[in-house]
Amino acid sequence: MAAASAAAAFPAIVRARDDPPTLRVLGTHATLQEPLRRKAEQDLGFRIDFLPGGSSQVLLRAATDATGFDLYEQWSDSIRLLWQAGTVQPIEVERLTHWDEVNRLSKTGRITAEAPIGAGDAPNTILYVQPDGALGPTPQRRISFLPYVHNVDSFGYDSRAIPAAEPYREESWGWLLDPAYAGRVALVNAPSIGIFDLALAARARGLIEFGDIGAMTADEVDALFEIAIRYQLDGQFRSFWRSVPHSARLMVSGEVWIESMFSPGAAMARSAGVPCLYAAPREGYRAWHGVMCLSRACTGERQDLAYAYMNWWLSGWPGAYIAKQGYYISNPARSRPFLEPDEWGYWYEGQPAERPLPGPDGQVVAQPGETRRGGSYRNRFSHVAVWNTVMSTYDQSVRRWSELVLA
Repeated sequence: MAAASAAAAFPAIVRARDDPPTLRVLGTHATLQEPLRRKAEQDLGFRIDFLPGGSSQVLLRAATDATGFDLYEQWSDSIRLLWQAGTVQPIEVERLTHWDEVNRLSKTGRITAEAPIGAGDAPNTILYVQPDGALGPTPQRRISFLPYVHNVDSFGYDSRAIPAAEPYREESWGWLLDPAYAGRVALVNAPSIGIFDLALAARARGLIEFGDIGAMTADEVDALFEIAIRYQLDGQFRSFWRSVPHSARLMVSGEVWIESMFSPGAAMARSAGVPCLYAAPREGYRAWHGVMCLSRACTGERQDLAYAYMNWWLSGWPGAYIAKQGYYISNPARSRPFLEPDEWGYWYEGQPAERPLPGPDGQVVAQPGETRRGGSYRNRFSHVAVWNTVMSTYDQSVRRWSELVLA
């Protein structure tokens, strides 16, 4: 019933064409998952090709060749680079069916009026295309990306090796630099993300202060990496992971006890029998917002397909699917009917699981009585320390990151 109604909601013109072109979606494995592709093809009636890769790889492709994709899916820290490269075009709000349902977090940067907005590029600051072509927070009828998937990131730890601590009070980013865990720590190998994990950890241990952690100066970047490289030479870091499955394997194998993690990686480790706790750090989370961007070269019939796919993402079923891997959607009320009441309670409201809850792959990710660490959607996004951001010192941080990994 839900599938039939979803299919009926999309433009008949797409299905009426004899031979519509294939829609090409470039992005990472986080959202370019085969069940999503199959469901979208079923609902929309045209062929979709997913072109997945690593974060840096797909960003480079999108920034250098607008003809190689129709839609680009990644994280908000890629927007400034793509906009400056000129490979993406504005999205017309009038063509987004559910735009009015997109919540205040995406449009204002705050989940509630009282919540801190967080340092760095909150989504609203890079969402709207201003009259002069720049990106800014003043609402306009053209936007740089479709706001859809988002979440807060922190770190996971094996509670067999590191005793479980109280969320928001005891868990700390500083644990990544605790000498007691030397040789058992891993970081995400992505300069524009990993730099903030390091910065939050170093600041938590009192090793450095920043004027603005979301806009570090060149001197602050150098000082941070001098600290990090010293830790690397002392054997603090076991590995730098490049994919979610890699992060899970590191913990399942016992190579690491604590590491930067994304929510699906922690769930994979738990499914494999490791009591991996996903921390709610007292210093706040590193938050990110998914972006779906329209290629500058996407026009005509192919552009119609792209808008149909963007509208599909906010139509309900996709948001329910990604909720089961711990991610949120920007118009959650539409996804609620596609989740069982106890699933909605666990993922969005922070309530205890009433039964073994499956993830999108069918594997159990929450046992009866278990609550999501960090609590509800509102509570988690009320504790944002910094948003993923490409700072003006990006080139310098990429160079210094390479020095860290190779040290």
